[in-house]
Amino acid sequence: MICTIDRHPSEDSPRLGAMNLHPLPDSVGIARRWFRKFIAPYEPACSVDDCVLMISELVTNAIVYGRSEDPWVVRVEWFREGTSLRVEVHNPGFPANVRLRCPDANDAHGRGLLLVDSIAESWHHGPSRFGGTVVSFVVADAWTT
Repeated sequence: MICTIDRHPSEDSPRLGAMNLHPLPDSVGIARRWFRKFIAPYEPACSVDDCVLMISELVTNAIVYGRSEDPWVVRVEWFREGTSLRVEVHNPGFPANVRLRCPDANDAHGRGLLLVDSIAESWHHGPSRFGGTVVSFVVADAWTT
């Protein structure tokens, strides 16, 4: 199995869901599909397509840049914080290696964080509570109440 899902967060947690993905290219599509499926019951007012695009970019980066000598997973978690949605993507990479690039028009790569920066209300990177790196984004007004 490429993915495990946490469908039932505790009642007092703002976490709406989480998934663990193997660091394989197929996991990007799985992350998109599962996020759509598990966010739908919460009826967000924001663009789920925009969220899926940003998740796709961050999971791709996590797979490409995550490093560990031990078996590892990419962890994706999503939270409701008031009317905002926060999505975190964790991997065993190094936080100092996360950077926003300005690729040339002919560059085939390097636009992931640029997309996140242009769509999200804000984004952040740093050390993950699981070890390694977390990159997160916030979508404001994801819910009306």
